[in-house]
Amino acid sequence: MNLLLAASAVFALITLYFVFSMFRHARRRRPVRATRSLAGGAVFACAGGASTMLAFSYFGYFQLVDEQVIGQIKFSESAPEQYVARLMLENEKRDRMFEILGDEWQMDARVVTWKPPMTLLGLDPIFQLDRLSGRYSEVEEELSKHRSAHALSEPATLDVWQFARKYPKLMPGVDAHYGTATYLPMAHGAIFEVTMTRTGLVARPVNDAAREAIGEWGQ
Repeated sequence: MNLLLAASAVFALITLYFVFSMFRHARRRRPVRATRSLAGGAVFACAGGASTMLAFSYFGYFQLVDEQVIGQIKFSESAPEQYVARLMLENEKRDRMFEILGDEWQMDARVVTWKPPMTLLGLDPIFQLDRLSGRYSEVEEELSKHRSAHALSEPATLDVWQFARKYPKLMPGVDAHYGTATYLPMAHGAIFEVTMTRTGLVARPVNDAAREAIGEWGQ
């Protein structure tokens, strides 16, 4: 994080140097040198913007050093194919409540990993929870009935994940993908533990209700 902020500051200073150089050459009527300074300033301005975006995203996301527990989720059936999900996250004091429709649930996360040349910075992978959704086990119901999906994070102005997905050629060394837990069944009183690994989210049953639901679901 400190390295990214330092890089942003250096790129900003170099950009200012090129800007002042461009105006100096323009006043002295040296169009070729002014154009070179403008091009150099644009290059370092882009590099500085990318470093700033990475720094802000690194601050807004969670670092993924090893497999770590995200929290637990508990389901209470309120009606047929309708559940109240209580999401208990490790980093939040208050639990979140969501209405999930269907028979199964899934959680998604945004994951950013690094490839050369970004690996030279020694950055850890980062992630952010994205959404919690439900679905029906029968295709006919999935196509005809209401579905539910809930956002788990607020949209950010500077988001390296979104930028890398839209403009991958402008972000070499940045791999932005979804880390998605496999759909699992919902059942009254079922509790699952959610962990984050370097490959994505993993959900495991915690109590008998969850284990029984998975046992019946797999048959």
